[in-house]
Amino acid sequence: MSEQAAGEAALVEVRSAHRFDTDPLERYLERQGLLQGRLSIKQFQGGQSNPTFLVQTGEGEYSAFYVLRKQPPGKILPSAHRVDREYRVMNALSNVPDVPVPAMRAYCDDASVIGTPFYVMDYVEGRVFNQPTLDDIARDQRAGVYHRMVDTLAALHSVDVEAVGLSDFGKPEGYVERQVALWRKQYDKSTDDPDPAMIALGDWLAEHLPPDSPPTIAHGDFRIGNLLLAPDLSSVRAVLDWELSTLGHPLADLAYACLPYYLPPGQAGLPGLVGLDLAEHGIPNESELLARYRERRNLSRIEDWPVFIAFSLFRIAAILQGVYARAVQGNASNANALEVGRQAGRLAERGWEIARSHD
Repeated sequence: MSEQAAGEAALVEVRSAHRFDTDPLERYLERQGLLQGRLSIKQFQGGQSNPTFLVQTGEGEYSAFYVLRKQPPGKILPSAHRVDREYRVMNALSNVPDVPVPAMRAYCDDASVIGTPFYVMDYVEGRVFNQPTLDDIARDQRAGVYHRMVDTLAALHSVDVEAVGLSDFGKPEGYVERQVALWRKQYDKSTDDPDPAMIALGDWLAEHLPPDSPPTIAHGDFRIGNLLLAPDLSSVRAVLDWELSTLGHPLADLAYACLPYYLPPGQAGLPGLVGLDLAEHGIPNESELLARYRERRNLSRIEDWPVFIAFSLFRIAAILQGVYARAVQGNASNANALEVGRQAGRLAERGWEIARSHD
């Protein structure tokens, strides 16, 4: 954890908006049997939702590392920043093959400890790549990363929700319909000047709802940037950021993971692959990924694909509008939140473009 390699998480001093008194946390960790000595806390730079921190207790060979993830301070939208759901789903998946998650250590809903609810999990060493171009790794390693992403997603969607105790984790019936309604409400609460493309796209989605599918665990934010890869890139060490997880339609996850094929490179918040020579870059095309997913899940075909792509763009546009609103309020999780939040309109327009072409 000394010299930072490509894909290694960047750590910064705790941002002023997210500082808290560490003494109550120290006492809490001691009660949980997690305190090895003096406490040291850094903040992970990245992500736009729940502030996340590296917690070190003790020093040298007696030190232990944990990750603490908490709700942000200040006013938040209803049903947002559900760290309790993150904790529950990862705890339920702790022994599931091929869907790796960090070990959960403690969940605390007592806001008097550090100001908002939080949970503590093991720190897992690995590398995260937020750019879908994977420029920081060798060309001949890039396809493998994409394949592992799809394989892990297929494994997640194959989990028996009853067997892992998550049958009540959501209502899979009418998932897309409820999601469209939810994100319209969240979007409306985040802006006083709604984008016409966002309004049109929401109306179009309400008229083009896909049929339900058998219930699966839907991650809600599944993409390369939320995979913690082994240092040698040979495996996925952990799937991160489960805040939006529920029971839902698996194709919503798959479409979201494929959004880079519909967006330009270098875009803040959600960069893409449009215009790149994928073969030259060693990156599989969308058809190859969809075929691999179908094979892993024994599916004959994928229906309503443009609808799921448009839906994914609608949802992320609503989420980024919320990021922008939190940035304006001063309680965003990332220093670049304003820049990222400004992409909401572009994503809505791209989704509306896909919807119009589908008709």
